Amino acid sequence: MVKNNQNSRKAREQFFYYDVKLLFPVLFLVGIGIVMVYSASSALALKKFGTDYYFLKKQMLFALLGIVALVLCSHLPYRLFSSLTYPLILLALIFLAATLISGFGYSAGGATRWFRLGSFTFQPSEFARFALVIYLAYSMNKKMDVLKDFYLGFLPHILVLFMFTVLIIFQPDFGSVLILGALTWVMLFVGGVRISHLVMSLVLIIPMAYFFMVSADYRSKRIMSFLNPWKYSADDGYQVVHSLMAFGTGGIWGTGIGKGYQKLFYLPEPHTDFIFSVIGEELGLLGVLIILGLYILIFWRGIFIARNCRDSFGSFVAIGLTTAIGLQICVNMGVALGLLPTKGLTLPFLSYGGTSLLLNMASIGILMNIGTAEKVLKRPKVKRA
Repeated sequence: MVKNNQNSRKAREQFFYYDVKLLFPVLFLVGIGIVMVYSASSALALKKFGTDYYFLKKQMLFALLGIVALVLCSHLPYRLFSSLTYPLILLALIFLAATLISGFGYSAGGATRWFRLGSFTFQPSEFARFALVIYLAYSMNKKMDVLKDFYLGFLPHILVLFMFTVLIIFQPDFGSVLILGALTWVMLFVGGVRISHLVMSLVLIIPMAYFFMVSADYRSKRIMSFLNPWKYSADDGYQVVHSLMAFGTGGIWGTGIGKGYQKLFYLPEPHTDFIFSVIGEELGLLGVLIILGLYILIFWRGIFIARNCRDSFGSFVAIGLTTAIGLQICVNMGVALGLLPTKGLTLPFLSYGGTSLLLNMASIGILMNIGTAEKVLKRPKVKRA
């Protein structure tokens, strides 16, 4: 009877407990994102749809659904995803394939990266990233004793990555391929795969990546414009040049919310890929530092949860989800600042986009569930008189 009461008490504590150190920066970023999406997209929405609230209303809906996803995943036992590993992988592969070979693929900007069913649209590569994290965590947890073996601990994970890579390359979406590759490398490194196997994979992949980049004319031009964007400011370097101009205009304090200039049909995709540039112009260096600080809090908390989780599967899931979010942040900001070649990746919790926001919020919910389970489990028992 006493044991049942203790279990019941732990269940209630776990249900009502929320990791404020993780929840606060996420909700703060989502709130900033709603404001900045409206600021960045109002002129574009008015011209294209006849109302400046078009993207704002959709982003608010995405944020609401994201909060629901966060709450549900924070209460859903994270170990449940272990039993869903292969269905998630299969579903991700089906969606990626259907985007390419069926009539459900939706193209924009010369790439077919979206799956559309009626008015419902989402990006399968985002879902593939989540499915890959779950698969790697499940597989590494299951093969802890043989992870250093090439054929059992290394090759199967690379083959799954290869399947995703082939389908995403044909979209084409080289940025997502790089994220998936880096994510797999980090998780295998943390899991204990031999360093020689990881180094060997880099030796093989780098020449292939170079060949892929130079095999298409537009990718070669993108690399050249990255090296010297001002020389190609009229064409391939146009986005980066106007992004840098936005940061330069913002200075320390920014021009003020809604008073940015580059979003007015100069900076392409100001509410998605380049929302960080709009933030830099309107909120200045101070706003950029605040955003960076919030992201650092999320990353620090995710690593803390991963390190303190005594369950290997939960620890791998936590490090995978945290790494996935961190890589996306680094790539998006690197592109906006001209430190990386242009890639079509959103900025987590800030950019306009339902798929990215929903899955990132769900990821935070899973992280909270992992952290909550460990916190309740480690809490000392209360002696009753």
